[in-house]
Amino acid sequence: MINKAKIILAAMAIAATGIAKSADIKELNFGIIATEKAGALKQMWEPFLDDMSKSAGLKVNGFYATDYAGIIEAQRFNKVHIAWYGNKSAIDAVDRSNGEVFAQFVDLDGTPGYYSYLITHKDSAIKTLDQVLKSGKDFSFGIGDPSSTSGTLVPSYYVFTLNNLDPKTHFKVMRSSNHEGNFLAVLNKQVDLATSNSEMTAKMKEKSPEKLEQIRILWTSPLIPRDPLVWRKDLPPDVKKKVQDFVTGYGKDEREKEILKNMYRLAGFKASTDAQLIPIRQLELFKDRKKAEADENMNAADKKAKLDEIDAKLAVLAKLK
Repeated sequence: MINKAKIILAAMAIAATGIAKSADIKELNFGIIATEKAGALKQMWEPFLDDMSKSAGLKVNGFYATDYAGIIEAQRFNKVHIAWYGNKSAIDAVDRSNGEVFAQFVDLDGTPGYYSYLITHKDSAIKTLDQVLKSGKDFSFGIGDPSSTSGTLVPSYYVFTLNNLDPKTHFKVMRSSNHEGNFLAVLNKQVDLATSNSEMTAKMKEKSPEKLEQIRILWTSPLIPRDPLVWRKDLPPDVKKKVQDFVTGYGKDEREKEILKNMYRLAGFKASTDAQLIPIRQLELFKDRKKAEADENMNAADKKAKLDEIDAKLAVLAKLK
C-alpha cells in the first residue's frame, strides 16, 4: 500500500523547493503587446520599467513580441512575469498563462475607457457605415491582431456579427496588422478602411495632427474598459507587493507624470482584478451565440446544446458582476 504520509511529505518538499526558487527572483520580464513598432514601444515604456527596477530592487526587462500571442505564450511558459494587455488578450493570459489582473490604466482625462473605430481616408468614397455593410466586395479592409480588443473583438461583434456578416468573406481583401499599421495603411491608401481606436487617434492628434486630419471616423464603439496589467499568479507575495505598490503609486511628480503621458496619455494605474474582464467575456460569448444561431450546417440538437452551453456561461458571468 502506498504510504500517504510519504506522499504528503514529498509534495510539501516539492512545493517548498518551488517557493525557494521563486523567492530567488532577481529579474522580472515585462511583456508589452505589439500595438506599434517595437522601437516606439520601447521609447514609451523603458523609462517606466527603469523606475520599476529601482523601486522593486529587481531588474525589469521589457519583452517586446511581434504579436499578442507571443506575449501570452511567453507568460504561459514563465518567460514573462508581468504584462500589459488589452482586455481580450488578458482573458487568454488569465485562462491559459496562469495570469491574474492586478492593475488597470487610468486615463489622463479621467475617462473610464476608450473606443474602437472604423476609419477611412478623408478622400475615400466611403462616407457611411451603411456603404461598408452593403458593398463590402468593393473595399479592402484592415483588421487588428486576432487577440486585440479594439482592433478585432469589438468591431467584429458590433459591426459584423450583429449584421450577420463575416469580415473574412465580406470584403474584397482583408489583412491584419497592429493599430499603427492599420492607421498608416488607411493614411497611405493601402486599404480602404480599417479598425483603429481612440488611443491611436489621441496620439496622432498630439504628435502628428496633420495625419489625423486625413482620417474620417466611420463608426465608434461603445466604451471599452481601460487596459489591465496581468502578473503570473505564482509570483512571490513580496514581489507582488513591491510591484503593485510601485504601479499604483506611480505618477507623483512631474517627471513621472510626463512618462505616463507618453504612455497612451495615462494619469496612472489603479488596483484591479479579473472582474474587469467580465464584460469582454460576455461580448465573446454573445458573438459565439450569434454565430451558432446563424449556422445553417449545425443540426437542431447540436445547436440547442451549443446555445444552452453559452447561456449557462453567460448566467454564471451575470452572477459575478
